[in-house]
Amino acid sequence: MAWAERCLLPTGVFGSAPRPRRVGLTLSVVLMTTSRSRVTVHMAASLDGYVARADGRVDWLETTDAFAAGATLEPSAVAAFLQSIDCYVMGARTYETALAFEAQGLGWAYGDTPTIVLTHRPLSRTRATVEFYTGDLAALVAGRLRSTYHHIWVAGGSAVATACLQQGLADELRYTIVPVAIGDGLRFFGRLDHDLGLHLVEVTAYRNGHVELRYEIRDRPPI
Repeated sequence: MAWAERCLLPTGVFGSAPRPRRVGLTLSVVLMTTSRSRVTVHMAASLDGYVARADGRVDWLETTDAFAAGATLEPSAVAAFLQSIDCYVMGARTYETALAFEAQGLGWAYGDTPTIVLTHRPLSRTRATVEFYTGDLAALVAGRLRSTYHHIWVAGGSAVATACLQQGLADELRYTIVPVAIGDGLRFFGRLDHDLGLHLVEVTAYRNGHVELRYEIRDRPPI
């Protein structure tokens, strides 16, 4: 599977297969149907809660597990899901990881969709759809992006995801658990100064052993 799909989708497996086995609501691979904007924080992490090794490597994402009863997605569903996202937000490390995978021939994960990279240091800008941003995160997301886009996808890394949750900027949290424990590294969550109330909406197990948890964020501090 291409790195692009693995990082963006709540799955990781494609192809013809029996209908997905799910707990909860149906798989949410649909276009936005309301005018209200939505901010999704999505991260793939090891079972012990790490999103990267201490040196930033994500080689552990390639696992050999197989779950015969797991779900798959057809290419048409993948395309529909990606079309539902009209803006990406990420940190500098996530952006550099994307560039590194592209240099290895694995493709640019974000297509022609506007991509905002949060950074305080110079980075290489390789396409017109990428914008570097150094200002206030709440002003960006709650102000500019929500008034412009329907579905804003926060692609990582840990610091950006934590800041969005800490500041009450996200509506939804998607947590894809990869079937591996790596023991140390960069954690999904940083420190939060308040409890974060969540409502479990959907649980989906996939054929490659990945499990996605989808939560609505219920208790958020005022922006």
